[in-house]
Order: sequence, then C-alpha cells, then structure tokens
Amino acid sequence: MKTSVLVTVRGMQDYEDADADSVELTTAGTLYEKGTAYYLLYEETDESGLGKTKTTVKFEPDRVSVSRSGETTSHLIFEEGKKHISYYDMGFGSLCVGVNTHSLTKNIGPNGGTAEIRYSMEINNALAGENQLFITVRPTQ
Repeated sequence: MKTSVLVTVRGMQDYEDADADSVELTTAGTLYEKGTAYYLLYEETDESGLGKTKTTVKFEPDRVSVSRSGETTSHLIFEEGKKHISYYDMGFGSLCVGVNTHSLTKNIGPNGGTAEIRYSMEINNALAGENQLFITVRPTQ
C-alpha cells in the first residue's frame, strides 16, 4: 500500500577550504513497503539545485541508498563503516564519488519516520567534505 507523505530532507556539508553549507527541501512524496525495504519517492525542486530530478530512497535493514534520475543522475549507497564508489552525472560530465558512511540511524515504518546519515565524500579520490543528511517522513493526512 502506498502512502502519501510529506518529506523534509536537510543536507549539511562542511568543506575544508569553504564555509559550511546547508540545503533543505520539503515536498510531497510517496512511501511504500516492498519485501524488507521501504521506498520513498519524491521529486526535487529547483530550490534544491537539482532541477527536475526524481529521487528514490531505499531504506533497507542495514543500509540506505539514494537514486536520482533526470537532470542529475546518481546512485549513492550509505552503509555504516563501509565505503561505496559510484558515479555522479551532473549533466555536463560524470564524477567518481566515494561515500564513506560514519553513522547511520533510521527508524522508518509504514507511517514514516526519520533517518540521519553522517558521511564523508570523496570526488575523484580526494576528500570533498564531511556531510550530514537528515530525512523526515510524515503522513499527509
């Protein structure tokens, strides 16, 4: 069963040679369960800087993955204590991205919930910064 939800995503980035930055997006989405995972679907807005992009967040028992398609294409995997490599297509070219997840806390169920991910990101094998991702999902009733 699919549930209409209100999604709030807040990302915070701390770069070595720049000021810390944060972005927050609140939008409508859909949440559903399939097997042992919960899927969250929503569309990015121009305010998020990703243009017309569809995002799917998959909450599995031991990891979270974020897939984007549209103006930006990516597939990032967050698994505590592990590093995952993927490609991030920004429309004008692709970057090799490494994601090293330091901590992953989530409590997602049929009525929504929260997730918090702390990770470092490498771009082309160079540390790009320390990041935090906060996701809140609430039914729209």
